[in-house]
Amino acid sequence: MGDIFERLYDMTAFSNIIAEPQFLVMYLIAFILLYLGIKKQYEPLLLVPIAFGVLLANFPGGEMGITQADENGMVLINGVMKNIWEMPLHDIAHEMGIMNFLYYMLIKTGFLPPIIFMGVGALTDFGPMLRNLRLSIFGAAAQLGIFTVLLVAILMGFTPQEAASLGIIGGADGPTAIFTTIKLAPHLLGPIAIAAYSYMALVPVIIPLVVRIFCSKKELMINMKEQEKAHPSKTDIRNMRVLKIIFPIAVTTVVALFVPSAVPLIGMLMFGNLVKEIGANTFRLFDAASNSIMNAATIFLGLCVGATMTTDAFLNWTTIGIVVGGFLAFALSIMGGILLVKLFNLFTKKKINPLIGATGLSAVPMASRVANEIALKYDSKNHVLQYCMASNISGVIGSAVAAGVLISFLG
Repeated sequence: MGDIFERLYDMTAFSNIIAEPQFLVMYLIAFILLYLGIKKQYEPLLLVPIAFGVLLANFPGGEMGITQADENGMVLINGVMKNIWEMPLHDIAHEMGIMNFLYYMLIKTGFLPPIIFMGVGALTDFGPMLRNLRLSIFGAAAQLGIFTVLLVAILMGFTPQEAASLGIIGGADGPTAIFTTIKLAPHLLGPIAIAAYSYMALVPVIIPLVVRIFCSKKELMINMKEQEKAHPSKTDIRNMRVLKIIFPIAVTTVVALFVPSAVPLIGMLMFGNLVKEIGANTFRLFDAASNSIMNAATIFLGLCVGATMTTDAFLNWTTIGIVVGGFLAFALSIMGGILLVKLFNLFTKKKINPLIGATGLSAVPMASRVANEIALKYDSKNHVLQYCMASNISGVIGSAVAAGVLISFLG
Protein backbone atom coordinates (compact mmCIF):
# COMPACT_ATOMS: atom_id res chain seq x y z
CA MET A 1 0.00 0.00 0.00
CA GLY A 2 2.86 2.32 0.87
CA ASP A 3 4.41 1.65 -2.56
CA ILE A 4 1.14 2.62 -4.26
CA PHE A 5 0.95 5.91 -2.37
CA GLU A 6 4.59 6.61 -3.17
CA ARG A 7 3.94 6.08 -6.87
CA LEU A 8 0.88 8.30 -6.72
CA TYR A 9 2.96 10.98 -5.03
CA ASP A 10 5.71 10.69 -7.64
CA MET A 11 3.09 10.96 -10.37
CA THR A 12 2.11 14.42 -9.16
CA ALA A 13 4.16 17.62 -9.50
CA PHE A 14 4.46 18.08 -5.72
CA SER A 15 7.67 16.06 -5.46
CA ASN A 16 9.35 18.23 -8.10
CA ILE A 17 8.10 21.49 -6.56
CA ILE A 18 9.34 20.48 -3.09
CA ALA A 19 12.73 19.51 -4.55
CA GLU A 20 12.93 22.76 -6.56
CA PRO A 21 10.96 25.48 -4.71
CA GLN A 22 12.00 28.08 -7.30
CA PHE A 23 8.95 26.93 -9.27
CA LEU A 24 6.87 28.75 -6.66
CA VAL A 25 8.48 32.05 -7.67
CA MET A 26 7.40 31.49 -11.27
CA TYR A 27 3.85 30.66 -10.18
CA LEU A 28 3.77 33.90 -8.19
CA ILE A 29 4.93 35.87 -11.23
CA ALA A 30 2.25 34.20 -13.36
CA PHE A 31 -0.47 34.95 -10.81
CA ILE A 32 0.63 38.60 -10.56
CA LEU A 33 0.47 38.97 -14.34
CA LEU A 34 -2.95 37.32 -14.39
CA TYR A 35 -4.12 39.71 -11.67
CA LEU A 36 -2.88 42.72 -13.64
CA GLY A 37 -4.53 41.47 -16.82
CA ILE A 38 -7.85 40.32 -15.35
CA LYS A 39 -8.51 42.51 -12.32
CA LYS A 40 -6.63 45.69 -13.27
CA GLN A 41 -7.36 45.23 -17.00
CA TYR A 42 -3.80 46.18 -17.96
CA GLU A 43 -3.39 44.92 -21.56
CA PRO A 44 -5.42 41.73 -20.89
CA LEU A 45 -5.16 40.56 -24.50
CA LEU A 46 -1.42 40.20 -23.97
CA LEU A 47 -0.85 39.66 -20.27
CA VAL A 48 -3.39 36.86 -19.88
CA PRO A 49 -1.87 34.54 -22.55
CA ILE A 50 1.68 35.43 -21.44
CA ALA A 51 0.87 34.69 -17.80
CA PHE A 52 -0.82 31.42 -18.68
CA GLY A 53 2.19 30.49 -20.79
CA VAL A 54 4.40 31.06 -17.73
CA LEU A 55 2.16 28.70 -15.74
CA LEU A 56 2.24 26.00 -18.42
CA ALA A 57 6.02 26.19 -18.78
CA ASN A 58 6.66 25.71 -15.08
CA PHE A 59 4.46 22.77 -14.20
CA PRO A 60 7.02 19.95 -13.79
CA GLY A 61 6.54 17.08 -16.21
CA GLY A 62 4.13 19.01 -18.42
CA GLU A 63 6.83 19.50 -21.10
CA MET A 64 5.33 22.87 -22.10
CA GLY A 65 8.43 24.99 -21.51
CA ILE A 66 10.52 26.27 -24.39
CA THR A 67 13.92 24.62 -24.91
CA GLN A 68 16.25 27.33 -26.16
CA ALA A 69 18.65 26.45 -28.97
CA ASP A 70 22.14 27.92 -29.06
CA GLU A 71 23.32 30.44 -31.64
CA ASN A 72 23.98 27.59 -34.10
CA GLY A 73 20.47 26.19 -33.71
CA MET A 74 21.63 23.18 -31.68
CA VAL A 75 19.34 21.90 -28.94
CA LEU A 76 19.68 18.99 -26.50
CA ILE A 77 16.91 16.38 -26.99
CA ASN A 78 16.98 13.16 -24.96
CA GLY A 79 20.72 13.51 -24.44
CA VAL A 80 21.47 14.10 -28.14
CA MET A 81 22.37 17.45 -29.73
CA LYS A 82 20.24 18.16 -32.81
CA ASN A 83 19.89 21.10 -35.18
CA ILE A 84 16.40 22.48 -34.71
CA TRP A 85 16.25 23.83 -38.26
CA GLU A 86 17.08 20.44 -39.79
CA MET A 87 14.45 18.55 -37.82
CA PRO A 88 11.17 17.65 -39.59
CA LEU A 89 8.16 19.51 -38.20
CA HIS A 90 6.52 16.35 -36.86
CA ASP A 91 9.72 15.47 -34.96
CA ILE A 92 9.76 18.87 -33.28
CA ALA A 93 6.15 18.44 -32.17
CA HIS A 94 6.67 14.83 -31.09
CA GLU A 95 10.04 15.09 -29.34
CA MET A 96 9.85 18.65 -27.96
CA GLY A 97 6.12 19.29 -27.50
CA ILE A 98 3.56 21.50 -29.19
CA MET A 99 4.76 24.71 -27.50
CA ASN A 100 8.28 24.29 -28.87
CA PHE A 101 6.78 23.61 -32.29
CA LEU A 102 4.80 26.87 -32.17
CA TYR A 103 7.76 28.82 -30.78
CA TYR A 104 10.31 27.76 -33.40
CA MET A 105 7.91 27.96 -36.32
CA LEU A 106 6.11 31.21 -35.42
CA ILE A 107 8.28 33.20 -33.01
CA LYS A 108 11.92 32.27 -33.57
CA THR A 109 11.54 32.71 -37.33
CA GLY A 110 10.32 36.28 -36.73
CA PHE A 111 6.97 35.55 -38.37
CA LEU A 112 4.48 36.79 -35.76
CA PRO A 113 5.77 40.28 -34.83
CA PRO A 114 5.28 41.67 -38.39
CA ILE A 115 1.87 39.99 -38.55
CA ILE A 116 0.86 41.76 -35.34
CA PHE A 117 2.20 45.03 -36.74
CA MET A 118 -0.11 44.54 -39.71
CA GLY A 119 -3.02 44.29 -37.31
CA VAL A 120 -1.83 47.34 -35.37
CA GLY A 121 -1.66 49.30 -38.63
CA ALA A 122 -5.21 48.27 -39.50
CA LEU A 123 -6.36 49.57 -36.13
CA THR A 124 -4.40 52.84 -36.31
CA ASP A 125 -5.66 56.19 -37.52
CA PHE A 126 -2.77 58.41 -38.64
CA GLY A 127 -5.14 61.38 -38.92
CA PRO A 128 -4.22 62.99 -35.56
CA MET A 129 -0.53 62.86 -36.44
CA LEU A 130 -1.03 64.21 -39.97
CA ARG A 131 -3.10 67.12 -38.61
CA ASN A 132 -0.38 67.92 -36.06
CA LEU A 133 2.83 66.95 -37.80
CA ARG A 134 4.95 69.29 -35.70
CA LEU A 135 4.04 67.22 -32.65
CA SER A 136 5.36 64.01 -34.20
CA ILE A 137 8.93 65.05 -33.39
CA PHE A 138 8.26 64.20 -29.76
CA GLY A 139 7.84 60.59 -30.81
CA ALA A 140 11.45 60.69 -31.95
CA ALA A 141 12.62 62.30 -28.70
CA ALA A 142 10.98 59.52 -26.74
CA GLN A 143 13.47 57.05 -28.20
CA LEU A 144 16.07 58.52 -25.80
CA GLY A 145 15.62 55.61 -23.40
CA ILE A 146 16.56 53.06 -26.06
CA PHE A 147 20.02 54.43 -26.80
CA THR A 148 20.82 55.60 -23.26
CA VAL A 149 20.15 52.19 -21.75
CA LEU A 150 22.01 50.54 -24.64
CA LEU A 151 25.19 52.43 -23.67
CA VAL A 152 24.69 51.81 -19.95
CA ALA A 153 24.08 48.10 -20.52
CA ILE A 154 27.31 47.76 -22.52
CA LEU A 155 29.22 49.40 -19.66
CA MET A 156 27.60 46.91 -17.26
CA GLY A 157 28.92 43.94 -19.23
CA PHE A 158 26.14 43.08 -21.67
CA THR A 159 27.19 42.41 -25.25
CA PRO A 160 26.17 45.12 -27.75
CA GLN A 161 23.49 42.79 -29.13
CA GLU A 162 22.08 42.06 -25.66
CA ALA A 163 22.24 45.75 -24.76
CA ALA A 164 20.30 46.69 -27.89
CA SER A 165 17.63 44.12 -27.10
CA LEU A 166 17.40 45.52 -23.57
CA GLY A 167 17.30 49.13 -24.71
CA ILE A 168 14.50 48.56 -27.23
CA ILE A 169 12.15 48.02 -24.27
CA GLY A 170 12.22 51.82 -24.01
CA GLY A 171 10.24 51.99 -27.23
CA ALA A 172 7.27 50.52 -25.33
CA ASP A 173 6.38 48.21 -28.18
CA GLY A 174 6.17 44.47 -27.49
CA PRO A 175 6.38 43.17 -31.09
CA THR A 176 9.32 45.49 -31.82
CA ALA A 177 11.16 44.28 -28.71
CA ILE A 178 10.52 40.65 -29.66
CA PHE A 179 11.57 41.15 -33.29
CA THR A 180 14.79 42.92 -32.27
CA THR A 181 15.63 40.30 -29.65
CA ILE A 182 15.02 37.43 -32.08
CA LYS A 183 17.53 39.00 -34.44
CA LEU A 184 20.17 40.03 -31.89
CA ALA A 185 19.86 38.05 -28.63
CA PRO A 186 17.30 35.23 -28.92
CA HIS A 187 18.45 33.65 -25.64
CA LEU A 188 17.02 36.70 -23.82
CA LEU A 189 13.64 36.62 -25.55
CA GLY A 190 11.66 35.44 -22.52
CA PRO A 191 12.70 38.03 -19.92
CA ILE A 192 12.80 40.88 -22.45
CA ALA A 193 9.32 40.09 -23.76
CA ILE A 194 7.93 39.82 -20.24
CA ALA A 195 9.58 43.11 -19.22
CA ALA A 196 8.39 44.89 -22.38
CA TYR A 197 4.78 43.80 -22.10
CA SER A 198 4.67 44.25 -18.32
CA TYR A 199 5.86 47.83 -18.56
CA MET A 200 3.43 48.48 -21.40
CA ALA A 201 0.67 47.24 -19.12
CA LEU A 202 1.95 49.51 -16.36
CA VAL A 203 1.75 52.66 -18.50
CA PRO A 204 -1.06 54.01 -16.23
CA VAL A 205 1.40 53.81 -13.33
CA ILE A 206 4.72 54.81 -14.92
CA ILE A 207 3.64 57.86 -16.95
CA PRO A 208 2.00 59.65 -13.99
CA LEU A 209 5.10 58.89 -11.88
CA VAL A 210 7.51 60.46 -14.39
CA VAL A 211 5.17 63.36 -15.14
CA ARG A 212 4.89 64.15 -11.43
CA ILE A 213 8.68 64.41 -11.20
CA PHE A 214 9.35 66.54 -14.28
CA CYS A 215 6.23 68.65 -14.88
CA SER A 216 4.77 71.58 -12.95
CA LYS A 217 1.06 72.20 -12.43
CA LYS A 218 1.26 75.28 -14.65
CA GLU A 219 2.72 73.23 -17.52
CA LEU A 220 0.11 70.50 -17.17
CA MET A 221 -2.65 73.11 -17.41
CA ILE A 222 -1.54 74.32 -20.86
CA ASN A 223 -4.71 74.09 -22.96
CA MET A 224 -3.88 73.01 -26.50
CA LYS A 225 -7.19 74.16 -27.97
CA GLU A 226 -6.68 77.64 -26.56
CA GLN A 227 -3.15 77.66 -27.96
CA GLU A 228 -4.56 76.69 -31.37
CA LYS A 229 -7.04 79.58 -31.23
CA ALA A 230 -4.39 82.08 -30.18
CA HIS A 231 -1.86 80.81 -32.74
CA PRO A 232 -3.78 79.09 -35.56
CA SER A 233 -1.93 76.80 -37.94
CA LYS A 234 -1.24 78.13 -41.43
CA THR A 235 -1.37 74.66 -42.96
CA ASP A 236 -4.75 73.56 -44.28
CA ILE A 237 -5.23 69.92 -45.31
CA ARG A 238 -7.97 69.91 -47.93
CA ASN A 239 -8.21 66.19 -48.74
CA MET A 240 -7.35 64.10 -45.69
CA ARG A 241 -8.50 60.82 -47.26
CA VAL A 242 -6.03 61.09 -50.13
CA LEU A 243 -3.25 62.03 -47.72
CA LYS A 244 -4.05 59.03 -45.51
CA ILE A 245 -3.75 56.72 -48.54
CA ILE A 246 -0.52 58.29 -49.77
CA PHE A 247 1.10 58.37 -46.32
CA PRO A 248 1.64 54.60 -45.74
CA ILE A 249 2.94 54.16 -49.28
CA ALA A 250 5.35 57.06 -48.91
CA VAL A 251 6.60 56.02 -45.47
CA THR A 252 7.23 52.45 -46.59
CA THR A 253 9.18 53.66 -49.61
CA VAL A 254 11.33 56.08 -47.60
CA VAL A 255 12.07 53.55 -44.85
CA ALA A 256 12.87 50.84 -47.42
CA LEU A 257 15.43 53.16 -49.03
CA PHE A 258 17.14 54.35 -45.85
CA VAL A 259 16.60 51.60 -43.25
CA PRO A 260 15.80 48.35 -45.13
CA SER A 261 16.04 46.24 -41.97
CA ALA A 262 13.01 48.07 -40.54
CA VAL A 263 10.79 47.12 -43.48
CA PRO A 264 9.38 43.88 -41.95
CA LEU A 265 7.81 45.97 -39.20
CA ILE A 266 7.15 49.32 -40.88
CA GLY A 267 6.05 47.72 -44.14
CA MET A 268 3.45 45.49 -42.48
CA LEU A 269 2.30 48.35 -40.24
CA MET A 270 1.73 50.56 -43.25
CA PHE A 271 0.12 47.80 -45.31
CA GLY A 272 -2.41 47.18 -42.56
CA ASN A 273 -3.16 50.89 -42.42
CA LEU A 274 -3.43 51.17 -46.19
CA VAL A 275 -6.13 48.50 -46.52
CA LYS A 276 -8.02 50.31 -43.77
CA GLU A 277 -7.85 53.71 -45.45
CA ILE A 278 -8.77 52.50 -48.95
CA GLY A 279 -12.20 51.67 -47.60
CA ALA A 280 -14.94 49.39 -48.93
CA ASN A 281 -12.85 47.85 -51.71
CA THR A 282 -10.41 46.31 -49.23
CA PHE A 283 -12.75 45.92 -46.26
CA ARG A 284 -12.34 42.13 -46.19
CA LEU A 285 -8.55 42.49 -45.97
CA PHE A 286 -8.91 45.10 -43.23
CA ASP A 287 -11.36 42.94 -41.31
CA ALA A 288 -9.06 39.90 -41.46
CA ALA A 289 -5.95 41.88 -40.48
CA SER A 290 -7.59 43.65 -37.55
CA ASN A 291 -9.66 40.76 -36.21
CA SER A 292 -9.10 37.06 -36.94
CA ILE A 293 -5.42 37.22 -37.96
CA MET A 294 -4.51 39.73 -35.26
CA ASN A 295 -6.30 37.77 -32.54
CA ALA A 296 -4.78 34.42 -33.52
CA ALA A 297 -1.29 35.94 -33.70
CA THR A 298 -1.72 37.56 -30.27
CA ILE A 299 -2.76 34.26 -28.69
CA PHE A 300 0.19 32.30 -30.07
CA LEU A 301 2.67 35.10 -29.36
CA GLY A 302 1.53 35.48 -25.76
CA LEU A 303 1.51 31.76 -24.94
CA CYS A 304 4.89 31.11 -26.57
CA VAL A 305 6.58 34.13 -24.98
CA GLY A 306 5.23 33.10 -21.58
CA ALA A 307 6.45 29.54 -22.14
CA THR A 308 10.04 30.79 -22.49
CA MET A 309 9.91 31.89 -18.86
CA THR A 310 11.28 28.76 -17.24
CA THR A 311 13.11 28.88 -13.91
CA ASP A 312 16.50 28.54 -15.62
CA ALA A 313 15.79 31.37 -18.06
CA PHE A 314 14.25 33.79 -15.56
CA LEU A 315 15.79 33.32 -12.11
CA ASN A 316 19.26 34.75 -12.73
CA TRP A 317 21.07 38.08 -12.42
CA THR A 318 20.89 38.75 -16.16
CA THR A 319 17.10 38.72 -16.04
CA ILE A 320 17.06 40.97 -12.99
CA GLY A 321 19.29 43.40 -14.89
CA ILE A 322 16.86 43.29 -17.82
CA VAL A 323 13.89 44.07 -15.59
CA VAL A 324 15.69 47.02 -13.98
CA GLY A 325 17.15 48.24 -17.26
CA GLY A 326 13.78 47.93 -18.98
CA PHE A 327 12.15 50.17 -16.40
CA LEU A 328 14.98 52.69 -16.79
CA ALA A 329 14.61 52.67 -20.58
CA PHE A 330 10.86 53.15 -20.31
CA ALA A 331 11.15 56.03 -17.84
CA LEU A 332 13.92 57.73 -19.83
CA SER A 333 11.83 57.58 -23.00
CA ILE A 334 8.97 59.36 -21.25
CA MET A 335 11.41 61.88 -19.80
CA GLY A 336 13.01 62.50 -23.20
CA GLY A 337 9.70 63.53 -24.74
CA ILE A 338 8.87 65.81 -21.80
CA LEU A 339 12.26 67.54 -21.86
CA LEU A 340 12.04 68.23 -25.59
CA VAL A 341 8.64 69.87 -25.07
CA LYS A 342 10.14 72.04 -22.34
CA LEU A 343 12.97 73.02 -24.67
CA PHE A 344 10.51 73.71 -27.48
CA ASN A 345 8.41 75.97 -25.24
CA LEU A 346 11.43 78.18 -24.52
CA PHE A 347 11.55 79.34 -28.15
CA THR A 348 7.92 79.55 -29.26
CA LYS A 349 4.82 81.52 -28.34
CA LYS A 350 2.56 78.56 -29.10
CA LYS A 351 3.09 76.48 -25.97
CA ILE A 352 2.76 72.70 -25.85
CA ASN A 353 1.54 70.65 -22.92
CA PRO A 354 4.43 68.38 -21.79
CA LEU A 355 1.99 65.47 -21.59
CA ILE A 356 2.26 65.33 -25.37
CA GLY A 357 5.97 64.62 -25.05
CA ALA A 358 5.29 61.99 -22.40
CA THR A 359 3.22 60.01 -24.91
CA GLY A 360 5.92 59.65 -27.55
CA LEU A 361 5.88 55.92 -26.80
CA SER A 362 4.49 53.07 -28.86
CA ALA A 363 1.90 52.11 -26.25
CA VAL A 364 -1.01 53.23 -28.45
CA PRO A 365 -3.57 54.39 -27.43
CA MET A 366 -3.14 53.66 -23.72
CA ALA A 367 -0.42 56.29 -23.22
CA SER A 368 -2.60 58.98 -24.81
CA ARG A 369 -5.61 58.03 -22.70
CA VAL A 370 -3.52 58.16 -19.52
CA ALA A 371 -2.11 61.58 -20.45
CA ASN A 372 -5.58 62.89 -21.22
CA GLU A 373 -6.83 61.74 -17.80
CA ILE A 374 -3.93 63.55 -16.12
CA ALA A 375 -4.73 66.78 -18.01
CA LEU A 376 -8.41 66.59 -17.06
CA LYS A 377 -7.50 66.34 -13.37
CA TYR A 378 -5.96 69.81 -13.57
CA ASP A 379 -8.54 71.30 -15.94
CA SER A 380 -11.81 69.52 -16.72
CA LYS A 381 -11.97 71.24 -20.12
CA ASN A 382 -8.41 70.45 -21.20
CA HIS A 383 -8.81 67.51 -23.58
CA VAL A 384 -5.37 66.70 -25.04
CA LEU A 385 -6.13 63.22 -26.43
CA GLN A 386 -5.93 64.05 -30.14
CA TYR A 387 -2.68 65.98 -29.64
CA CYS A 388 -1.14 63.18 -27.59
CA MET A 389 -2.09 60.70 -30.30
CA ALA A 390 0.08 62.65 -32.75
CA SER A 391 3.27 61.94 -30.80
CA ASN A 392 1.99 58.53 -29.65
CA ILE A 393 1.50 57.28 -33.20
CA SER A 394 4.81 58.71 -34.38
CA GLY A 395 6.41 56.79 -31.51
CA VAL A 396 5.28 53.53 -33.12
CA ILE A 397 7.11 54.46 -36.30
CA GLY A 398 10.10 55.80 -34.39
CA SER A 399 10.65 52.67 -32.32
CA ALA A 400 10.37 50.40 -35.37
CA VAL A 401 12.93 52.51 -37.26
CA ALA A 402 15.20 52.50 -34.19
CA ALA A 403 14.95 48.71 -34.12
CA GLY A 404 15.88 48.57 -37.79
CA VAL A 405 18.95 50.75 -37.17
CA LEU A 406 20.09 48.55 -34.28
CA ILE A 407 19.61 45.37 -36.30
CA SER A 408 21.56 46.86 -39.23
CA PHE A 409 24.53 47.85 -37.08
CA LEU A 410 24.61 44.91 -34.67
CA GLY A 411 22.93 42.04 -36.49
